[in-house]
Amino acid sequence: MSDKPKVMVDIWSDVMCPWCAIGYAQFARAVKELDGEIEVEARWMPFELNPDMPPEGKSQADHIAKVHQRTPEQISEMQQGMEARGEAAGFPLSFTGDDGEPAMMWNTFEAHKLLRWALTAAGPEAQTRLKVALLEAHFQQHRHVGEREVLLDIAEEQGFDRQAAAAALDDEALAIATRMEERRGVEAGINSVPSFVFAGRYLVPGAQEPEVFAATIRKVAELVEAV
Repeated sequence: MSDKPKVMVDIWSDVMCPWCAIGYAQFARAVKELDGEIEVEARWMPFELNPDMPPEGKSQADHIAKVHQRTPEQISEMQQGMEARGEAAGFPLSFTGDDGEPAMMWNTFEAHKLLRWALTAAGPEAQTRLKVALLEAHFQQHRHVGEREVLLDIAEEQGFDRQAAAAALDDEALAIATRMEERRGVEAGINSVPSFVFAGRYLVPGAQEPEVFAATIRKVAELVEAV
């Protein structure tokens, strides 16, 4: 058994959120820096930025223009800024596919169900692999992560049994459990993503720099050890 202190982290996140991709990339750099010093175990929790998104999805630009009242010029400037931040964090973002098609927004509830199943079926490390694969699929590969078969393809690519994953997506109990987790997050005060909750009690919101995450993990590890 390892004698290193262990810190549990619940990451509230959505697959459609570019800040979630950037935030995790920076968090992962902090965890790598602490390798050999502190053991960090991350679990992904469900948060839907757009729970009413239709199954067929929407153009990201159209969605932002309508919801946030942005002009096409403002949207383009925002996307360029996000791409620069993603590049700096080590997680490239692309808002235009190789075929020139613009970025889309998808309903992510099925993805959240799949992630919750992955945690139960295979543990936090496997769940994280799946989460990162979903973020890459959306932001780098422009795959339709709101579609069932695409989700099953991604799960299978990450070593999960396709039939078991399909059965999970059909499981009404899993849907209820995922809704309950979403509600738990809201009741705990999670109102934006990414949100990192350390040791079940210390909240760090947003895509912080790696040094902020590293300092937080060290501090929480001290507190956990002192209990």
